[in-house]
Amino acid sequence: MNTEILMAIHDSFARQSLMETLGAQLDHVQKGEVQISAPILPGARQQHGFAHAGLTFSLGDSAAGYTALSVMPVGSEVLTAEIKINLLAPGRGERLIARGRVIKPGRRLVVVAADVHALDRGDETLIATLTGTMVPLLSD
Repeated sequence: MNTEILMAIHDSFARQSLMETLGAQLDHVQKGEVQISAPILPGARQQHGFAHAGLTFSLGDSAAGYTALSVMPVGSEVLTAEIKINLLAPGRGERLIARGRVIKPGRRLVVVAADVHALDRGDETLIATLTGTMVPLLSD
């Protein structure tokens, strides 16, 4: 993978205040694949004690977005044009892991997906899948 793109993804992730608030970390980056994880903190749970869908969505969206960026030219930026989530199971455990992947790269649109797993005492459970479209951010 291009070192400049790798550094740009790490730098961009470090500027995301929401990811910092959630305690998220960028675990893995390679062309077409990104993994982001975060603890299920007390402030990120819903009323039943599971990970809130907002946490699940945020991690999946970011993993998908950075995956799109990983296949674009140096100096690119992307924005989410649309993204859909299917919640499959409650987020039980201590950590969520979002793994993004590129379905179809393109110059104007990049179709992406992300799967989010809950890590509970060493076992991973698929809790959500997201599919979406990323577009290049146009400069003014």
